[in-house]
Amino acid sequence: MKSIDIINACTDLGVAVNGASKGPDILVEGLNKENISNIYRVYADEENKEFEKDNKRKNLKKLNEFNEKLYNIVLKSIDDGKFPFVIGGDHSLVIASALASIKKNKSLGIIWIDAHGDFNTFDTTMTGNIHGLPLAAIAGYEKRELVSFHNGNHYRYENTVIVGGRDIDPLEVENLKDAGVKVFTTDDIRKDGMEKVMEEAIKIASNGTEGIHMSYDLDIIDPKLAPGVSIPAVDGINLDEAYEAVDMIIKHKDKVKSLDLVEYNPLRDIDDKTKVIARKILERLIDNI
Repeated sequence: MKSIDIINACTDLGVAVNGASKGPDILVEGLNKENISNIYRVYADEENKEFEKDNKRKNLKKLNEFNEKLYNIVLKSIDDGKFPFVIGGDHSLVIASALASIKKNKSLGIIWIDAHGDFNTFDTTMTGNIHGLPLAAIAGYEKRELVSFHNGNHYRYENTVIVGGRDIDPLEVENLKDAGVKVFTTDDIRKDGMEKVMEEAIKIASNGTEGIHMSYDLDIIDPKLAPGVSIPAVDGINLDEAYEAVDMIIKHKDKVKSLDLVEYNPLRDIDDKTKVIARKILERLIDNI
């Protein structure tokens, strides 16, 4: 069992909805696990947060400042011999967590468990919400202005996999095709089963690499079951599939070098439905990773 650093990344600067910044502290409240070494907390400066749709670089300066702080904490965690488990917060924070991990591990693949592709660029984004760009930044497809704090490798396209994609912008689809990133859709999961899809994703991400960064976005789950996310996408996976993805991460934990659980938004939740699910995922991973 790994010695884990929990890192609360409290930000919603990447999305034009408030609430995700409050998720991490709620999810880790009362956690008392013997294999948790530290719980770090990084808070974004949300004063005067920008919401203008026409601004394609909303909150860019503050987001970069936040991500640089988070990046350095993840680097320290790895240097201390700990396993970094980052709790978000919106998905833009993974620019920091994933790049810090590959900085220390040199060559990694990445599995992006998400309803969205998050592979927009500043040219293709329709909303200017930066949480729609992080995977493109991590893979080096859109490096402008988002990764200045990182002096290291990016994730190779051929080791980058999306699992559960179903709400991907048309121009973003073209970006993914151009890069050659493998996308397993929600329909693929229904057709072949989560276990088979995750096995194939892990095979792709680990091919020729030293391991995998796993990033789990709660909006992969159908919003009827888990409404507490910032950008829900209809027709998602069910709870059996959601927990099976977790079990596959645990099964291949020897390959997993770092981990995120993101996008819990308590202000959007109903009767704590999403909190219960997210907490179950969090505890299952902590107890078994």
